[in-house]
Amino acid sequence: MKENTVPGDKGLVLKSAAKHHAISAMLTKAFIFDKKPLIVQYEVNFQGGIDCGGAYIKLLSSTDDLDLELFFDKTPYTIMFGPDKCGEDYKLHFIIRHKNPKTGEYDEKHAKRPDVDLKKFYLDKKTHLYTLVLKPDDTFEMLIDQSVISKGSLLEDMVPPVNPPKEIDDPADKKPDDWDERQKIPDPNAVKPDDWDEDEPSKIEDLDAVKPEGWLDYEPQYVPDPRAKKPKDWDEEMDGEWEAPQVPNPKCASAPGCGLWVRPMKNNPKYKGKWKAPMIVNPNYQGIWSPRKIPNPDYFEDPHPFEMTPISAVGLELWSMTSDIYFDNFIICSEKEVADRWAADGWGLKKLVASANEPGMLSQLVTAAEDHPWLWVLYILTLALPVGLGVLFCWPAKKTDEDFDLKKTDVSMPVTKGEVKQGREELDDDEIDLEDKENEDIGEDGKSMSLHSWVSVKAWKELSHGLYCNNCSQLS
Repeated sequence: MKENTVPGDKGLVLKSAAKHHAISAMLTKAFIFDKKPLIVQYEVNFQGGIDCGGAYIKLLSSTDDLDLELFFDKTPYTIMFGPDKCGEDYKLHFIIRHKNPKTGEYDEKHAKRPDVDLKKFYLDKKTHLYTLVLKPDDTFEMLIDQSVISKGSLLEDMVPPVNPPKEIDDPADKKPDDWDERQKIPDPNAVKPDDWDEDEPSKIEDLDAVKPEGWLDYEPQYVPDPRAKKPKDWDEEMDGEWEAPQVPNPKCASAPGCGLWVRPMKNNPKYKGKWKAPMIVNPNYQGIWSPRKIPNPDYFEDPHPFEMTPISAVGLELWSMTSDIYFDNFIICSEKEVADRWAADGWGLKKLVASANEPGMLSQLVTAAEDHPWLWVLYILTLALPVGLGVLFCWPAKKTDEDFDLKKTDVSMPVTKGEVKQGREELDDDEIDLEDKENEDIGEDGKSMSLHSWVSVKAWKELSHGLYCNNCSQLS
């Protein structure tokens, strides 16, 4: 592969665009559809993306005249499976060629489209694992990278159905000429009102409109480009008289308008349009006609479409507008464990190598922004929002004087005589401590005292006053 190369690993590569390609190989033994499931699995990498082309495989039918040297698009196959894309149509084919037991002819039956967006598997330039599991109970599963993206039944989920309908429309039945399919009809008794005027126009001039001030009546909207020059190779005999190209009149840019002013049009309030009779329920309505049913002469019932034509070879027969499509590790078996082990040794290893080589998250974000520049705005907003919120809520606010207001109690509590006596004793002890503190703060000159000590003494005095003032409404 071009990228994420596994040392020593090689694969089949479709090299040329807009060309037909084919390659095939016989199986070691033919696969018989009996009691064992069929598992088909292989890897595809659209190394350059995909514009239009397929990467599906064909399981070729066992026939007496099968010659792989002559393998081409008309070589009979039993199953076709794999990715295909053209334009914006992304497909994952699963087609069987079913044999009509009555006529012996083969018809293609297509599985219903998966309800999954397949676009990423085709454009991400990664190796993907495609798996088809077909079971003897006539059910199937389609997987990409070992994840089921579609499953169904051969009897119910193929288009057209494997088994035709028991009844069909009678081709000889014709709709009667007098069959009335109209649910509603114009009221035949309705009459156009006398005041209904169908000649009134839908638009009329707005007579209340006034020409804006500054309108330049005599200035044209376009003037010859003064910077234009006649080309040197201009031949007036061949090309005619040269005229400078027209450009918007610069004088009109600053004016409300130029040229002849015309009143604008407005909706005509009298306009009613062409009169039509109102619709009523059709009394003769007979419903939507359909032909009668008859037994289907081609009806058959295949209860087990799994039992299809045996396969004896596998081939790629492709046309593509994209080159360098990489194929690897084809396997056809009946045991899921074998297919899973085969996938782990091939696709699993490629997946590990690709994951190890993937760029980091930062590189992916930068690459995405290069393709979509508007993502830079999203990145900036994503980073700026948490930073701004962090500054707003975590930055320390400037403290004001109000932050230091002492909390005031709302109601003074009554004090007993015992509490008063005890409080006085404690106050005396505290005043002694305060006096000691004051003495410690007196300087060498014997006069200076710290502001902290002075505030403490004042606060205790006010507190003592509050303790013994039973008539005070508040404690300062």
